[in-house]
Amino acid sequence: MLRILRNGVFGLVILSSLFAAAPPASAAYPDRPVHWLIGFAAGGPVDIVARIMAQTLSERLGQQFIVENRAGSGGNIAAAAAINAAADGYTLLFVAPNNAISTSLYKKLPFDFLRDTAPVASIMQLTNMLVVSNAMPVKTVQEFIDYCKANPGKISFASSGNGTSVHMSAELFKAMTKCDMVHVPYRGSAIAFPDIISNKVQLIFDNLPSALEQSRGGNVRALGVTSPQRWPALPDVPAIAETVPGFESVGFYGISAPKGTPADIVELLNKTVNEALNDPKVVARLTENGGIPRPMTPAEFGKLVADETEKWKKVVEFAGVSVD
Repeated sequence: MLRILRNGVFGLVILSSLFAAAPPASAAYPDRPVHWLIGFAAGGPVDIVARIMAQTLSERLGQQFIVENRAGSGGNIAAAAAINAAADGYTLLFVAPNNAISTSLYKKLPFDFLRDTAPVASIMQLTNMLVVSNAMPVKTVQEFIDYCKANPGKISFASSGNGTSVHMSAELFKAMTKCDMVHVPYRGSAIAFPDIISNKVQLIFDNLPSALEQSRGGNVRALGVTSPQRWPALPDVPAIAETVPGFESVGFYGISAPKGTPADIVELLNKTVNEALNDPKVVARLTENGGIPRPMTPAEFGKLVADETEKWKKVVEFAGVSVD
């Protein structure tokens, strides 16, 4: 009996030593490629920023961060796929205002975003920009409003999908100006721009990275930004609020993971992203695309997403829109 007890105690000591010596999950992470799900088509603003960050994360962590475009349903297809993935740090989700908006806009979602995801890191803050086809006979926000009211129901606006900030910026504009416009959703703004350039669709309130690229290229005409004041990188472009007092639609980009992802992996990713956001080369690339880097802790980013969810709920209610 004494020998059995001794053997049992010895076994427990060995097991305790093994567990004590086991490295944390992040000690080996990542040891294979990480898949980063993007809810929109390649070439759009989310995709542009995701590829900038994926490159720097790959360089800093020694494994490839693969951007996967799973477009559709205003980003909810990608969100559902990420939420249902293994919570091991090898599947991440690009988070943007669409995730905060969908909670109140969509009547039926197979997930609760705040409950089912773990906030990882904030990337940047950005504005949207109203750009119109060069064929439109308007050069200012007021001229656009006047033209729209003179042609009710004859102007259409593109979006990167139902429930995106691109969509809801236009809905808020409609509600505040009483402009009668028709919504034409796409699976990403990159897909929409050929139709805007050809004037099949007249305008879009797109995220700044792609709207800026298209306007700088002379493909479309920029009328105003959706931030409450002029955006620092574009001092010559008026804020729409200068014409429509109180109008505001400012967005964010970040990263979340499936609920239950180990805390040490979340912390490693957060630390790596924040270090990148203090790298002058990365900052320059994000700034070129109209963004303002916003490093945060996971808890701070989680609060931001929760606050944005509440903010956009009020916009959805004010605009009186919903999606089945």
